[in-house]
Parts: sequence; structure tokens; C-alpha cells
Amino acid sequence: MQADTIVFDLDGTLVDSADDLTASLNHALGVLGRRAIDPAGVRAMVGHGARKLLERGLAATGEVSPDLVEAGVQPFLDYYGANIAVHSRPFDGVEQALSGLEAQGLRLAICTNKPVALAEQLVEALGWQGRFRALLGADSRPYRKPDPRHLTDTLAAAGGQRAIFVGDSRTDADTALAALVPLVLVSFGYSTEPVATLGADQLIHHFNELEPAISAIQGQFTARQAADRA
Repeated sequence: MQADTIVFDLDGTLVDSADDLTASLNHALGVLGRRAIDPAGVRAMVGHGARKLLERGLAATGEVSPDLVEAGVQPFLDYYGANIAVHSRPFDGVEQALSGLEAQGLRLAICTNKPVALAEQLVEALGWQGRFRALLGADSRPYRKPDPRHLTDTLAAAGGQRAIFVGDSRTDADTALAALVPLVLVSFGYSTEPVATLGADQLIHHFNELEPAISAIQGQFTARQAADRA
């Protein structure tokens, strides 16, 4: 059985949201009396949700404690919710790639560690209402990436049977490996380590390479099926 669903990570994979996340983090840090962090520094902190981002921002600017993190979470979320797509944009080629996959009859879904309400708000702000069959966020289940159930639940919510996962980080790679799902990694996301070392089935440097990468993985499914029948 070939994959019928392509599941995407959101921040750093479909959307370059670093500038808006930076502004929100710096707002929260300012409320806590901390200095601002430049966007390049924030890119390496994204991927584990708002609390982890704030924790890393606090650690980069001084002392960090659970109380400080708790005090900064709501200012961060309030500011981000009010400014979620000021600068955030799809990466080059995303729109064409999504349309191409849909034209092949593939289901599209999102599995993200962003709170689901904010993920849905961002998707709507980008004009993607109705494009994705399912969207599961960090608080959609009692678990989240890299727990493989976050990915497999997204697949089930989309009504699919077999997925290919597209992401940008170690978290995404660990999730796909644990779920036994083929993985495409993008090289232009927010990974803190070289993505070529993370064990992806395919690595792409632009979204115009996604359809060929998906086709290559689908071809591997077909070859395995033929071998099994032989």
C-alpha cells in the first residue's frame, strides 16, 4: 500500500514564522526585564512549543526557573496570538507543492508542537482553511512529538492509512522513526544540527523538490510490494 497522506510539521517546514516568534519571545522577555534576542538565535530554539521556547530564551539571557517561565507564558501567547502572521509566510514553493500533491489525490495534514488554537489561527491567516484534512497541535492529545502517537493520530484524523512525514528537525526525525513512517526533511528549517545526519529517506532544499521526493518514496513502497510478491 502506498502512502495516501502527507503529514507536515508547521513552523520551519511549511511556514517561516521565526520573525513573529522572535517578536513574541522578545515581548515576553521584556515583560520579565530581559534583553531581546536576535531572530537567528531564536530559530535554533523553535520546535518544542511555547514553554520550551520561553525557557530557552530565558536561559540565553540569564537565570531560568519554572516561576519565570510561568510568568512569561501568557504574555508570549497573548502577543503572538495578536501578531501571528505579521511576517510569517509559507516557504518558497509551498503553495505549488501542496496543490501538486492534492492533484495526485493525496490527503494533507499537519502535526505540530504549536498549541492547536494558534496553529489553526496561523493556517487561517495564510488562507489555508479546508486545505488540510487534520491538524493536531501540542495540546490536541496528552502527548506530542516525538511521541509517535501524535503522528499516527494525525494520520487517523485525516482518514488516511499510510503516511509520509515532512519536517525539519531532530524531533520530527525521531517521531517518524518511532512511528515507522518514511521521512522527508527540509534543509532550510530550524534544525539545530545538520539535517543530513538525521536519517531522512529524502532531503530537500526547496519545495519544488518535494513531489519528486514523495514519488521516490512511493516507488520504494512499490518495489517492496513487488519483492514481497516474488
